[in-house]
Amino acid sequence: MSAEADYTRVADAARRVIREHDPRSVPLTEFLGACFDAGLSWVHFPENLGGLGVSRGLQTVAAAILQQAGATAPYAVNPVGYGMAAPTLIEHARTDELKRRWLRPLATNENIWCQLFSEPGAGSDLAGLATSAVRDGDSWVANGQKVWTTLAHRASWALLLARTDPDVPKHQGLTYFVVDMRAPGVETRPLRQMTGQAEFNEVYLTEVRIPDAHRLGAIGAGWQVAMTTLMNERNSIGASGTRRGDGTIADAVALWARRPDRHTPVLRDRLTQLWVRSEAQRLTSARSGATATVRGPGPEGSIGKLVGAELNKQIYEFCMDLLGPEGLLYGDYTMRDNDFGEDELGPVQQRFLRSRANTIEGGTSEVLRNILGERILGLPGDLRADSGRPWREVPRG
Repeated sequence: MSAEADYTRVADAARRVIREHDPRSVPLTEFLGACFDAGLSWVHFPENLGGLGVSRGLQTVAAAILQQAGATAPYAVNPVGYGMAAPTLIEHARTDELKRRWLRPLATNENIWCQLFSEPGAGSDLAGLATSAVRDGDSWVANGQKVWTTLAHRASWALLLARTDPDVPKHQGLTYFVVDMRAPGVETRPLRQMTGQAEFNEVYLTEVRIPDAHRLGAIGAGWQVAMTTLMNERNSIGASGTRRGDGTIADAVALWARRPDRHTPVLRDRLTQLWVRSEAQRLTSARSGATATVRGPGPEGSIGKLVGAELNKQIYEFCMDLLGPEGLLYGDYTMRDNDFGEDELGPVQQRFLRSRANTIEGGTSEVLRNILGERILGLPGDLRADSGRPWREVPRG
């Protein structure tokens, strides 16, 4: 089928969903379910599994039509599900029945997903993780601690990377699972951030049983499966808005319009520079999306995440400078478990504090620079003292 025919097919499907399930009048779950059934949740996925089997670049076509009709972007509510879990499940889940069982309630946001990767002793060095999974018949028994787990307090399902063989080098002894967050032995504790919110959590796994059917990929091949998750994570975090002026720069422009009493030539120049850089990132993301195929993102997806994270920090630093002393007036540090979405971002002071996390979550800026240097530019890699050594023999703090 030609590119023009694929475009028409996606656009027609989006308009049909709007006609039959007006997002301004039907429940969100019904609308998102109709999008899944029409193949619009992830257009590059296979038919009957939330997609149409067309170029992933056409997702922007569907999104533009749906949002113009008043649809809410589902990613804001279920970011790990949409941006990371779904691409991993479609590529590595072992049967179509499992894929559909997990994907449809994910697409409707009935099931929120989280990601059990980072640990207190394995953040940037993710492959050094210590959480174990031991085979017991048709199940695995997992024990360990995970940390910085976004939305674990709301999640129904989790992506788990665990060590199944400590006697081989660290990257080779990992296996990837889907975990029921309601299973016995799963304990979630909120972590208070400097904003007062608790969208992140630590999760304890104590004798948690996982059916072998919920294993993604081969035993010992967890690192390869995790790369699918991480590349999609960085691509989704680094993606910009589809319309001119979308994204965090809109906060700065709106604040500038509300505070003419604080205008100076220096601040005007800073805002202009930030707007130009934001637009350049948006157009770069759009170009990347337009040329994308069904293939998932590669290491180049780290570019958008790195640039976007640093840019977000600078945008909110500008907002604080524009507010002057008023920027100090943020008094709501009350501990609260919150959802994740645009309506939960709060005042600009809160967004400034939250932006500190952008350069850490989804891969620190330092790690992303290493990835780009080594895998895109071909520069020499860092020295790795544990290279080739069994994980059990590597000293740990």
